[in-house]
Amino acid sequence: MKTLNDFLRMKKDGEKIVMLTAYDYPSARLAEEAGVDVILVGDSLGMVVLGYDSTVPVTMADMIHHTRAVRRGAGKTFVVTDMPFLSYQISPAQALENAGRLVQEGGCEAVKVEGGEEIADQVRALTRAGIPVCAHVGLTPQSATALSGYKVQGRTAEAANKLLRDALALEEAGAFMIVLECIPVQVAQLVTGRLSIPTIGIGAGAACDGQVLVWHDTLGMFDRFTPKFVKKFETLGVKAKDAVGAYAREVREGTFPGPEHTFTMNEAELKRIYGDG
Repeated sequence: MKTLNDFLRMKKDGEKIVMLTAYDYPSARLAEEAGVDVILVGDSLGMVVLGYDSTVPVTMADMIHHTRAVRRGAGKTFVVTDMPFLSYQISPAQALENAGRLVQEGGCEAVKVEGGEEIADQVRALTRAGIPVCAHVGLTPQSATALSGYKVQGRTAEAANKLLRDALALEEAGAFMIVLECIPVQVAQLVTGRLSIPTIGIGAGAACDGQVLVWHDTLGMFDRFTPKFVKKFETLGVKAKDAVGAYAREVREGTFPGPEHTFTMNEAELKRIYGDG
């Protein structure tokens, strides 16, 4: 399992960090076997697993439940868990209580929080308590409504400078890593160059120290919408639908199950059932 020092070294050496979301045992196991550096138990599970329209309805119970499953599937990979909406914004004390639950009950190594300078006190409280924090700026899905929807952030000089100030404040507060979502590549390059901690991009270009994608987007398993920054490395959604369709067809035709899927009984025992033995 990689450590916080490993991530700092990777940034220094120019070695890209691979982060991928996972929400259950099989996806976590496959991600670990594929060699990802960090698994993120994202609150994106609200949309891609639970069917919500946003991440806002996701609860602490949801995040703990799914983190436990991921931990069972990936015991040798660094796991970061999203703190859900309103589980940390109210106060440092609230953040510490809920982050402690995610670490103790869920089994993750670190937590992720969305926001800028306004949550620096929460980040500071968590890191002082020994809980590593991954920050998240730019497009922050929990605040998408306040940001006027899922739009690229930091496109003006004023907005870009605010984003840089936020990132620097979060680093100063103790964050060990920061996700940059949906920002211009030039701004991501600026922030990455100014920070001593790694940046993880999602819709922020190749200049970041690493990248993260959602499991279901990466494998082509979520079709409600596809952001510009997503590359589908496979089309498992289509393949799964075709496979289920083939199963349904064979059941209706009576060709499944076949002899190779069927158990048989000794003829002598069968005769005893009917009283012939």
